[in-house]
Amino acid sequence: MALFGKKTIQISKPCGCGSCDPQNREKANKSHEAGASVKVLGSGCAKCNALEAATKAALAQLGMDTAIDHVTDFSQIAAYGVMSTPALVVDGKVVAYGKVLKPEEIVKLLQKVRG
Repeated sequence: MALFGKKTIQISKPCGCGSCDPQNREKANKSHEAGASVKVLGSGCAKCNALEAATKAALAQLGMDTAIDHVTDFSQIAAYGVMSTPALVVDGKVVAYGKVLKPEEIVKLLQKVRG
């Protein structure tokens, strides 16, 4: 029967939701491919701002001169697969989400990810 046949689903990177317009999908692809960056994902609430401040402090401790992007567009946040904010993305990889990290924790994560 045709009703119970196998269905193939086309998933487009990065989010695969199917409801993103091509422009948002292109932005998300560029943000994934950019690498060599530090991003804070969140709506701009107090917790997101606290994570950004802690990340700046951690980068200062390590002597890194890396700009921090604060992504507030929910379609770009969803493209990373993040469902709870704030989230921290280092070199295109989500390293933490759902909580505000202390600068010491961020230093450890940066050292682990960047070697």
